[in-house]
Amino acid sequence: MRIVGPAAGHDLLKTAADPTGTQSLGTMNNCGSGRTPWGTYLTCEENFNGYFGSTAEPQDQKPNALVDGYARYGIGTDGWGYDYHKWDARFDTAQNPNEPHRVGWVVEIDPTDPESTPVKHTGLGRFKHENAEVVLAADGRVVVYMGDDERGEFMYKFVSDGTYAPGGPTEGLLDEGTLYVAKFNDDQTGEWLPLTPGTTGMESEAEIRIFARKAGSAVGATTMDRPEWISVNPHAVEGYCCLTNNRNRGVKPNAGGDETPVGGPNPREVNHYGQIVRWMPHADDHAAETFDWDLYVMAGNPTVHDDAYAGSANITPGNMFNSPDGMAFDSSGLVWIQTDGDYDNEGDFAGMGNNQMLVGDPVTGEIARFMTGPYGCEVTGLCWSNDRRTMFVGIQHPGGSWPDGEGLPRSSVIAVSRRDGAPVG
Repeated sequence: MRIVGPAAGHDLLKTAADPTGTQSLGTMNNCGSGRTPWGTYLTCEENFNGYFGSTAEPQDQKPNALVDGYARYGIGTDGWGYDYHKWDARFDTAQNPNEPHRVGWVVEIDPTDPESTPVKHTGLGRFKHENAEVVLAADGRVVVYMGDDERGEFMYKFVSDGTYAPGGPTEGLLDEGTLYVAKFNDDQTGEWLPLTPGTTGMESEAEIRIFARKAGSAVGATTMDRPEWISVNPHAVEGYCCLTNNRNRGVKPNAGGDETPVGGPNPREVNHYGQIVRWMPHADDHAAETFDWDLYVMAGNPTVHDDAYAGSANITPGNMFNSPDGMAFDSSGLVWIQTDGDYDNEGDFAGMGNNQMLVGDPVTGEIARFMTGPYGCEVTGLCWSNDRRTMFVGIQHPGGSWPDGEGLPRSSVIAVSRRDGAPVG
């Protein structure tokens, strides 16, 4: 895969496999997705850190600028027990200290051209990408909203320098521009803070993109409750982000030492239910650097709690859920919410059942449960056929037995359609 943008060719991306710092062998730990106005597919690299380790003894680890970044991205000596680093030098940071820098990017794939080479866009920053929601600003510039799915990390926005014209060139539109990070104020206003050498004190645009988390900390971005999928309303200039949960909220700082105070869009300590934040860019322009915000919903359990942990007013015993994760709007303007949380159905989660998909009305705030997944699964990923008569839903890592009661449970994509053939939703 090609590596392009501000960090391409930088010394921190040069490895034994690619001394030029402009290529990467494949993509890994792909989470959410996105679609560009020109029809290409964006796949997002998320939890890459667990695949790297080190064969060197601790006293032999070489302290340098790279290792400073390892801690912030959760790269340790043992990984998550996969032990790739013991058998493949590519995953051994003792032998290839720059290899982790080649993952954690948004990757563009052209599904219409099997001969094309996928592209890693360093302009969009390196972190644990959940998805990439692409929308056009009022003047035609490309805006990409992104969440960093880790406790106490940030929300980002990229705004291109160039504008998109249907049928015109798209080279550089996902790399040549400004990367911003979100700051939410308690008075329900907010701003997008530009990440530049001048604002962050970092040496170069390349370093900012490779260590985007450190750049966000440097400008005082708001630590969030695990920003997951972001989606934009097709009928209003507003964006939504699932903040799935954060057991560390108000308890301890993030990996960069940033405090995680209770307040703003993260109003609950030890937040195990999650919420969805909504923002309205000023001047009805997604490129604007300021916005107003509110909470579309705070998940909770009104059968167990009578305080903030009961959830917002639009949560009832009939629709309660925890850990909103996936999210997408349909063409009619309804928002579909998918969960990946606690399904033990006990204690704080009593009555919630398995993970599920709900549908919400952005205008009224009403939310209704649409479907429930098998035990142990995450419901994640959603798209429609062009005629909207079929909905495709991802069911990930189900546990127990598969619905027919036999065989190994397996991840799958299910198709949902109405018996009368009408559009779904």
